[in-house]
Amino acid sequence: MSGNISPTSTTWLSEAELRPTRQRLALAELLVGDGQHRHVTAESLYEASRASGEKVSLATVYNTLKVFSGAGLLREITVNGAKSYFDTNTSNHPHFFWEDSEELMDAPADDLKIARLPDAPKGAEVSKVDVVIRLRRT
Repeated sequence: MSGNISPTSTTWLSEAELRPTRQRLALAELLVGDGQHRHVTAESLYEASRASGEKVSLATVYNTLKVFSGAGLLREITVNGAKSYFDTNTSNHPHFFWEDSEELMDAPADDLKIARLPDAPKGAEVSKVDVVIRLRRT
C-alpha cells in the first residue's frame, strides 16, 4: 500500500493534527481513501490491512482506531456490550445491526424521531445518543 496513499487520507489525519505514521496512513487509506463511509471492527480492518499487504499488528489496529476515535475522526458504536464498531461518518445518525451476520449499517435518520431525552444528572451533559436498531431476518 505504501506509495498509494490518497490526499484524502493525509488530509484526514492532518485536520485532526495526528502525526502521519506509516501505519496510520495505511489504515486511514483503508478507512477513507476512497471517500466512502464504512463501519469496521478492529478485526475487519486488520484483515483488510493484511489483504492489502500492509504489515500491521492487531494491537496496532486497536490502538489506532482508539486514537482516531479520540481525535473525532471516527465514531465508536458499542454493540452487545463488548464489540465495538467504528464509523467514518461521525454525524449523529441511527444504525441497523443485523444479529445473524453482526453487520452494522446506517439507518435512515429522517425516519427516527426522538421527542425528548431525560435530563442528565447534575454535573453531567449528554455528549451523544447512539441508536442501534437490532434486526433479525424473518
